[in-house]
Amino acid sequence: MMATFNLSNYNPEAFILLGIPGLEQFHIWISIPFFIIYLVAFVGNGVLIYLISTEHSLHEPMFIFLSILAATDIILSNTCVPKAISIFWLGPQKITFAGCLTQMFFLHCSFFVESAILLAMAFDRYVAICFPLRYTSILTEQMITKIVIGIVSRSFVIIFPCVFLLKRLPYCRTLIIPHTYCEHIGVARLSCADISVNIWYGFGVPLMTVISDMILIGVSYGLILHAVFNLPSQDARQKALNTCGSHVCVILIFYTPCLFSVLSHRFGHNISMSFHIMVANLYIVIPPALNPIIYGVKTKQIREKIIQLCLKGTQ
Repeated sequence: MMATFNLSNYNPEAFILLGIPGLEQFHIWISIPFFIIYLVAFVGNGVLIYLISTEHSLHEPMFIFLSILAATDIILSNTCVPKAISIFWLGPQKITFAGCLTQMFFLHCSFFVESAILLAMAFDRYVAICFPLRYTSILTEQMITKIVIGIVSRSFVIIFPCVFLLKRLPYCRTLIIPHTYCEHIGVARLSCADISVNIWYGFGVPLMTVISDMILIGVSYGLILHAVFNLPSQDARQKALNTCGSHVCVILIFYTPCLFSVLSHRFGHNISMSFHIMVANLYIVIPPALNPIIYGVKTKQIREKIIQLCLKGTQ
């Protein structure tokens, strides 16, 4: 009885992250584009945050949400990429149990913050196009603050239970994680206990949250399109659609790999583990790298400020 008690309360000191199983000989080559994309993400999002925080003309709700999106992208990539690069360069790496739980928490929490920010940005575009005269009275500083607090609180409430769901498990099997970072179900599968609660919670609650975000974003853009096509002139319709173009691109970049990953895990039984892990690694660097590029190219105000910043730097 005492042995069972000790086993059920056992947490390991550390795990070993292997990297991408089956592609170990290509780790160095994978690390080169991976590192370059990571630098693009870090610099691009850093520039966005700098411009939005220092330029008074960009202190509007849309750009405030964009700065939070950029900060979330930096947290997301920095949570996992440095460890992944060290694995690619130096081989399998240890990560403490506490470090693994911390990485898992910030990884998943950043994902849900980003999903909610995209929903908030869709709401911002809905108000701007459908109620342009009431835009500033609806999206006040107090309202934006409440939205941001709600986004962070929701993400925390969803993910924090996962920490306790993992801490309660005994880990008496292998402590080797065939991945470059810790994620909830991947760690839970190392346990020798029943993980059905982890599976149901880790799959059901996040999936329902993301699906609800996607539905609300879809409803917002349905209302936006209805309002746009009722505008009197072609120029007005084109201008309204242009303001949504960059946001739609970011939404597609964020949700498409997510849906692909979920569906391939569920139905793609013939897809190799190395492919799943490769997609998971690209997912933490490519959207954060593309987001500032898309907004820099397609958003006139951001593009002009970047050009001014570059010209100032060459003088």
